[in-house]
Amino acid sequence: MAANLIIQSTQAVVAFGVVGTVLGMVLGVAARYLSAPVDDRTEAVIALLPGSNCAQCGFAGCKQAAAALVDGRAAPSLCPPGGASTAQRLAELLGVKLMVDGAEAALPTVAWVDEERCIGCTRCIRKCGSDAIVGAAKQMHTVLPEACYACGLCVAECPTQAIVMKSVMPTLATWHWPKPTVKAPVAVS
Repeated sequence: MAANLIIQSTQAVVAFGVVGTVLGMVLGVAARYLSAPVDDRTEAVIALLPGSNCAQCGFAGCKQAAAALVDGRAAPSLCPPGGASTAQRLAELLGVKLMVDGAEAALPTVAWVDEERCIGCTRCIRKCGSDAIVGAAKQMHTVLPEACYACGLCVAECPTQAIVMKSVMPTLATWHWPKPTVKAPVAVS
């Protein structure tokens, strides 16, 4: 009786193994032949975007924004946290001309907490979608600039106006050389 039980359980394990292997192979073949082609430019654009998924560009996340950029539905300057340097790199990657309206390219900004005005209410922490604000109740808060994606929600939420948006000091990676202004020729009489 015990021998029959061992044989039956062994047959069940082998049967499940064979069924699992066959279904795995079918799914592998289906994934290869039924998958949608992936544009390599989309992956390259996603790599250039900050990846904060802040939706400041009007898209739900950086992946949707990258798809819109590759399809031509969005301009390379769509990403406010990325700034002018990201827009320039996106334009070069996509082979499009970066349209600048003559305005000075704004530097990327981050939130900054004035320590003397912060009362520790934690309202800003609850609004922050990137967990860039650290602190505790009734304690001073601070912002981690590398995690902040400058959505400005904390500024609007702060009851003491202790949070302001400040420009990030440009680095070699974020610095953008502005184009020189063209002066009109002067007629000599």
